Amino acid sequence: MARKRGTGIPGLSFSWRRALGISQAQARLSRQIGIPLSRSGRQRKLGKLGGCCVPLLIGVGVLRLVGWLV
Repeated sequence: MARKRGTGIPGLSFSWRRALGISQAQARLSRQIGIPLSRSGRQRKLGKLGGCCVPLLIGVGVLRLVGWLV
């Protein structure tokens, strides 16, 4: 059986990354450079940027199909 992690007290947890200030430093750096450091954050940011371009790309594709745009 796998060993249970944590303190054993419900609702109480400990994070060594937060205790050392690593999480705060990452968050501060991420806000300064404007790019999320987490994988899901980067994917979410790219999705927002690409989402506004989809109607434009569809329009360009339709114009190419019709032959108005080379």
